[in-house]
Amino acid sequence: MAPFLSGCNILVCLLPLTPETRNILDRRLFNLLPEDAALIQCGRGEHLVEADLREALDSGRLRGALMDVFSTEPLPPDHWMWSHDRVLVTPHVASQIDFSTMMAQAADNVRRLRNGEALHNVVQRL
Repeated sequence: MAPFLSGCNILVCLLPLTPETRNILDRRLFNLLPEDAALIQCGRGEHLVEADLREALDSGRLRGALMDVFSTEPLPPDHWMWSHDRVLVTPHVASQIDFSTMMAQAADNVRRLRNGEALHNVVQRL
């Protein structure tokens, strides 16, 4: 992974959470990025070692981080990321849906359930 990371000016994390990816965004990884790289974290909150990110930002190792996911959600109001000048916190909204569209989809799934048909947009729990 070192050759890949050494060429990343901006690292975008969209990984699934697995035992191998838990805490992957840590000091070791940040030190493999070029000086002044940035992080966009939209994967899972448990990918990040927060103390290591703060250290990398405070030292200038990373120029910034856009954070969309957190180990504790919602992010507590007094969390350091809200006020850090090198962090942009986004609202963890992959999309927005119109209320009437959402209700039509829900009604269609209720009809499907009653008729023994396959449901749309079923979430598969791990």
